[in-house]
Amino acid sequence: METCYFDYNATAPLRPEAKAAWLTAADDLWLNPSSPYRAAARVHAHLAEARARVASLFAVAAERVVFNSGATEANNAIFAHWAATLPPDAGIGVSPTEHPSVLAAAQHFFGERVIWLALDGNGAVDVAALQALLGERQIAAISVMAANNETGVLNDWHAIATECRAKGVPYHCDASQWIGKLPLDRLQTCDFLTGAAHKFGGPKGVGLCLIPAGNSGFMSLHGGYQEFGHRAGTEDVASILAMVAALEGVERGSAQGRDAFLVELGQVLPAVEVIGFAAQRLWNTALLIMPEFASVRWIRALEKRGFLVSAGSACSTGKQGPSSVLAAIGVQADAMQRVLRVSSGWATSAADWLALAAAMADCRAELSSEADDSTSTIISI
Repeated sequence: METCYFDYNATAPLRPEAKAAWLTAADDLWLNPSSPYRAAARVHAHLAEARARVASLFAVAAERVVFNSGATEANNAIFAHWAATLPPDAGIGVSPTEHPSVLAAAQHFFGERVIWLALDGNGAVDVAALQALLGERQIAAISVMAANNETGVLNDWHAIATECRAKGVPYHCDASQWIGKLPLDRLQTCDFLTGAAHKFGGPKGVGLCLIPAGNSGFMSLHGGYQEFGHRAGTEDVASILAMVAALEGVERGSAQGRDAFLVELGQVLPAVEVIGFAAQRLWNTALLIMPEFASVRWIRALEKRGFLVSAGSACSTGKQGPSSVLAAIGVQADAMQRVLRVSSGWATSAADWLALAAAMADCRAELSSEADDSTSTIISI
């Protein structure tokens, strides 16, 4: 049975060009790029070229590009940097729908000084309310993601970056879900930008961070002078080159398949609710509140039919309590137990989307039958 993968927001399969770049570099460029001999200098030259390619894609100076292990490391490093450099009473504005690596880092380094930003009715950051806070000089730095990993809802990050720039307030944007799905234009206006290769077809364990030009004080890891002194540790050149190859080869899709799926799903399961339906969202994402039965039962029933979906952020799997994203946008606790996140990628066809809708209808019938059988058993006893 073929598998239809609908969990790209958790991780994407390795793109062919990324795999080819990694294999070539693993064989030919395995030396430490910081070693003093000429053979290592050739490896360093490939690293510098990779940095220049990323800088070109984002239209920034190469000195702004820091390679690292991924967005979680970068997000933590940025909050650590702010904690060390901002005034000791500084307040930090954070969207309550951020990824756990932002929420946990913000609370760890700033505690009660975190100011939770207001959301609009769709779950995006309310830009007008943010402008008012900036006007009152209550916030020393801002962190708002580009696109939400659970709902797919887009924030107006460019308006936020512009407003922060005008007020002289540093702005961090976690663009992990944006990069590889939507254009990179204007992302350079964010002071700090973070991304993870495995979200757009690169390897796991490698990512990138853009830092402000001339920011000599930023340090992600201590213990060496790699990455212009911003991140200690021997660079994983093979993974970096694979990440760049994936980024250059991304295939941006359209919402047609997802939207056709939602129309069909509305016919076969009319009680399904789509979170953020009226908002601007990622073209590949639909977050659903199913009419009945727990998320895990839907996930298992769909997996038996060859469809892989999730119940939300993979980084929250196993944690106690409800999704912080869903809680922030006002989803009731009982509804949170019935949420499915469906997210597609470059290998997903329109036929795959429609097949998923049909499989959900079949699963509803199966789960209802199981519930009826359970009731009959109880009655017979």
